[in-house]
Amino acid sequence: SWGWRILRWVRSRRFVVEDESLVPLLLPGDRVRVDPRAYRSRVPRPGEIVVLSDPEHLVGWLIKKVDEVTPPAPEEGGGEVLVSVVGINPQASRDSRRFGPVPIARILGQAYFRYFPASRRGPLDGRDRREGPPEPSMER
Repeated sequence: SWGWRILRWVRSRRFVVEDESLVPLLLPGDRVRVDPRAYRSRVPRPGEIVVLSDPEHLVGWLIKKVDEVTPPAPEEGGGEVLVSVVGINPQASRDSRRFGPVPIARILGQAYFRYFPASRRGPLDGRDRREGPPEPSMER
């Protein structure tokens, strides 16, 4: 509904992309909306774009794509959900391949909409919009 979309927009936080880890999906200087309430009632899904606190530094944020979500082991008595995050440009990405999975508590929220630049404005679903539709299958 429109009411829910407006409420999400009002409650969301703005974030400026600073690195090249998600090129060509997100470029340095792109501005996105982040929903800090997205994971209050569910865990992130593979392919979603998230903003998380940098696990290697005391300050700073990273924007990455969710690769895998690991539920807590039952024998650990309700441990923490771990999320593996990756960049789609591995040469320019510090991600779970380097620092391992991160606790879900480190995730600020889901990046769901690029609002600047206007020429690339639109929802973020983990796909590069410039790629166009998938090629038709040649199988019969």
